[in-house]
Amino acid sequence: MLGAQLHRGPDVSGIYMDDSLGLGHNRLSIIDLSDGAQPIHNEDKTLWIVFNGEIFNYLELKRDLLKRGHRFYTATDTEVILHLFEEKGENFLADLNGQFALGIWNNRKNKLFLARDRLGIIPLHYCLHKGRLFFASEIKALMALAEIPRQIDPVAMDQIFTFWTTLKERTSFKDIFEIPPGNFLTADSKAISIKRYWQIPCIPREGWLKWPERQLCEKLEELLVDSVRIRLRADVKVGCYVSGGLDSSAVTALVKRGFNNELKTFAIRFEEDRFDESPFQDIIAAHLQTDHASFVAQNRDLLDSFSSVILHCEKPLLRTSPVPLFLLSDLVHREGYKVVLTGEGADEIFCGYNIFKEAKIRAFWAKRPESKSRPLLLARLYPYVFQDERLKGMLPAFFSKSMDRTSDPLYSHLVRWQNTARIKFFFSEPLKDLIGSYNGYEEMREGLTPGFERLDVVSKAQYIEMSVFMSNYLLSSQGDRVAMAHSLEVRPPFLDHRLVEFACRIPPGLRMLGLNEKYILKQVFKKILPEQILKRPKQPYRAPIAPMVLSGVMWEDLLSDSSLDRAGLFNKIRVKSLASKLRSSKKLSEIDSMALIGILSSLLVHDLFVSRPPSHCAKRVVPSLLFDRRSGAVDRWAKGDLYE
Repeated sequence: MLGAQLHRGPDVSGIYMDDSLGLGHNRLSIIDLSDGAQPIHNEDKTLWIVFNGEIFNYLELKRDLLKRGHRFYTATDTEVILHLFEEKGENFLADLNGQFALGIWNNRKNKLFLARDRLGIIPLHYCLHKGRLFFASEIKALMALAEIPRQIDPVAMDQIFTFWTTLKERTSFKDIFEIPPGNFLTADSKAISIKRYWQIPCIPREGWLKWPERQLCEKLEELLVDSVRIRLRADVKVGCYVSGGLDSSAVTALVKRGFNNELKTFAIRFEEDRFDESPFQDIIAAHLQTDHASFVAQNRDLLDSFSSVILHCEKPLLRTSPVPLFLLSDLVHREGYKVVLTGEGADEIFCGYNIFKEAKIRAFWAKRPESKSRPLLLARLYPYVFQDERLKGMLPAFFSKSMDRTSDPLYSHLVRWQNTARIKFFFSEPLKDLIGSYNGYEEMREGLTPGFERLDVVSKAQYIEMSVFMSNYLLSSQGDRVAMAHSLEVRPPFLDHRLVEFACRIPPGLRMLGLNEKYILKQVFKKILPEQILKRPKQPYRAPIAPMVLSGVMWEDLLSDSSLDRAGLFNKIRVKSLASKLRSSKKLSEIDSMALIGILSSLLVHDLFVSRPPSHCAKRVVPSLLFDRRSGAVDRWAKGDLYE
């Protein structure tokens, strides 16, 4: 299991065993480089912890624990967690400011405690098989065990090909689950239970802050500065990603101006102009005078890395966007960095995406559906469409779908999801039969948090985007998975829970003023960022699909009869027709592009995880730390000695 995810912590490995449980850990050393090997124990060795992530306020927590008489034998944030748990029990999670997945074993009570951070930055999976509970950061560690069944979940396929990701605890595989963000799991010999300890705030109108705009900006800046400050805590170098947009530029500016005059920044360039943002990356790097490094994501490089990306993401994808980030993290790793700060989260909490504008326009339009002028507001979002007379009438027709369903809690996202769901056209009949009458929309509606119904239309859209797309796709496939593939930790300051909770209380009209996205964030940074960055239109991060696929022959092998028959997921005739269309036209529509990547990535998931066990890629691990507390064994702590 450790060997299957050695990439998450290549520096040192450790094991704890007793008669009821085994714990294993691979460490990526960032704080206390010389003395932080895990598992770590408390004073009397009744509590043991394995931990992935960072607790950014650990120094403040440690000072309080020392005053209360706790004794520490390392300088790590990991040990702070253990003593805080000892002090407060399950309630200790409220004190943590961080990104984490953790397991704590109480060997006196024979009780296991697992927990995941509030927003789901760090993954944590589990499965129950024949009365035994297994857990790990990544699914491939679970599947390294021959006894764990390996089977694609048909309902997960339906969800991914609708929502871009799975819902709630579900993963791509049957009977393997993910602890949801903001939840903890407890297990003993009698039962397993999961409880929520935090949720994305649902703040109705009466809860909005009535502060003057200037005061809101000052508080927002204060929270951002402190979020960046504590996320720079590390005993290794910390760099920044620069995309060329407002969010990463803002984080980089705060780091450079307030904390680091020798900052290294990293960026992706593309060989195709429509994806490339390098002119804006160069502007911010020159403006802040950072030591800037970038690479060009060539189509052939993207294709060559696609299989590795699927191995690390562990789920089908409908976009190629994770692949350039996988290559970027490799560049950062080769430059000797283990930590980068990123701008993730700002679009979700400050209304940076067009889907929030669409929701606002469609709700306004729905009040007078016969209006000819109201749908013209869509031209503010997609001016290039309205410049084409052939397409001018198509966009209003597209967004008028489901416009009469403004009372539906999923109103903001229905058009997007229904459009994506068209690619289920390629599902095989056996797969459709296994999915049966399952309705993902109903599961979504039933899972919405109490208080959601009292939100305004924009805040509802934000909640859905954060709880589904951000947590399960953005922070996973485009975040932790592709970064940790190269032993790189990404830290997003915008997702400090204090900042998220504050932003949810800012009136929606200041998060997005009219159709001006991230208005209040722009007000905070207008003095320190160049106008070219502040005023540039939002460019969604995308990567090429058809050009990438056509740059090699791998896709031809994946779409062969034998490959399609082996997986049994897709209709061969329809897939062959799609492949023929790609060969003849060399380009595809948006829907066909999503279908192509969804099909290819699903076939890779089947090949990498079902057809052959992931243990084939596991590396050999020799732990340098071993606690053997099984009956009849001599308790030993080996540090520097090797046990095989």
